[in-house]
Amino acid sequence: MEEKKLICINCPLGCRLTVTMDGETILGVSGNTCMRGDSYARRELTNPTRIVTSTVKVSRGREKMVSVKTREDIPKKKVLECVRALKDVTAKAPVRIGDVIVENILGTGVDIVATKNVEAAE
Repeated sequence: MEEKKLICINCPLGCRLTVTMDGETILGVSGNTCMRGDSYARRELTNPTRIVTSTVKVSRGREKMVSVKTREDIPKKKVLECVRALKDVTAKAPVRIGDVIVENILGTGVDIVATKNVEAAE
């Protein structure tokens, strides 16, 4: 048996979690003050995911960049590849919060959406 230590990132409490494992099998989670901690630990050790935030260029806009994020978590192992893919993306103004900037990034089934409005240049 092995113990792994994590800090939960689901809320500001930052519970210190201890996960007891037998090989790849999770036997138990302790240290969490709510069920979200248990769920986070199990997900983090079996299939870690993250929300990606970044910026992309804007053409013909009052601003040159717009902030974006993944609509949902993507596999942690694809985060760097996702950020690299966004480097070559340009959105056309006007851009509205929630607009899909890239559909199905890297075949994950998750869209990249705008998190800011950018008006068209006059």
